[in-house]
Amino acid sequence: MKEAKFYEKLADEKVQCHLCAHECVINPGKRGICMVRENQAGVLYSLVYGKIISQSVDPIEKKPLFHFLPGTPSFSIATVGCNFQCLHCQNYDISQYPRFHEKKIIGDDLTPTEIVVRAQSSHSASIAYTYTEPTIFSEFAYDTAVLAREKGIRNVYVSNGFMTDASATAMAEVLDGDNIDLKSFSDDFYRKVCKAKLQPVLDTIVRMKQMGVWVEVTTLIIPGLNDSDSELKEIANFIKGVGPEIPWHVTAFYPTFKMLDRSPTSITTLRRARQIGLEAGLRYVYTGNIPGDPGENTYCYDCNELLIERVGFTVRQNNLKDGCCHKCGAQIDGVWE
Repeated sequence: MKEAKFYEKLADEKVQCHLCAHECVINPGKRGICMVRENQAGVLYSLVYGKIISQSVDPIEKKPLFHFLPGTPSFSIATVGCNFQCLHCQNYDISQYPRFHEKKIIGDDLTPTEIVVRAQSSHSASIAYTYTEPTIFSEFAYDTAVLAREKGIRNVYVSNGFMTDASATAMAEVLDGDNIDLKSFSDDFYRKVCKAKLQPVLDTIVRMKQMGVWVEVTTLIIPGLNDSDSELKEIANFIKGVGPEIPWHVTAFYPTFKMLDRSPTSITTLRRARQIGLEAGLRYVYTGNIPGDPGENTYCYDCNELLIERVGFTVRQNNLKDGCCHKCGAQIDGVWE
């Protein structure tokens, strides 16, 4: 255990956590919504500091980050727990583990130094805090990220964005990239499907961009829930307002967990979503979870030249020249070195 950051002590040994936008008020002996932060006699502790439930070397494209050191490996880690309870969670077995196993916390005990050494040994260009929501293990992520930067290793979040301004600002100081899920543009969707709220996610996207973190946004398109033209236009227009250079990933849903009654997303729907994003003025819009679709590729926003060809998580060819289009010379937005 490690004493948590971002909390305040209240009367009667209660505490209020300010790590994520739930800002839980937690009674003594109880935990927050994430199930991994516990009030012990008026002190809030992270129960997952260094408790690594998953570690793997992934292509950075799997995050997905398409404009961040393409073709490089990323050492990826997670703990159990999550501050969302998404009905369609693909990693529910670890994100909801404490909730389904009588509050039990499991994972291998590792230090930030050991994570960085493993990243170095795997020749990873970055460490990704991913699989579950990294905000809930941010103390460990922050300490690891500081050491990683000292060794020339980049740090990326794959996050639901449900942070407070204070915690987002603190993490932005050590993050180089962040793929943030914008699951819907409807607060009702967030409340019913994720047991959360929309506005904090929008605020985090803006905050990370303002702080100089490379931001990409992902929307999982779920038939009948967030696939209307009007909602997709709202998402695209919001992203455009933050920055037209922000890549938007529109990805295919497949039935899982508690959402088995929905059909998989059609290729037609994904291509329509991509077109909506491009018509809104976004420079880069990608289709996901349908390997081989041309929408996985990066094209020059100025002359439409093919720059990076992908199939799934594999880069087939990269024609960028010093971060620029090899044909017209336009500067392509991203982190290339």
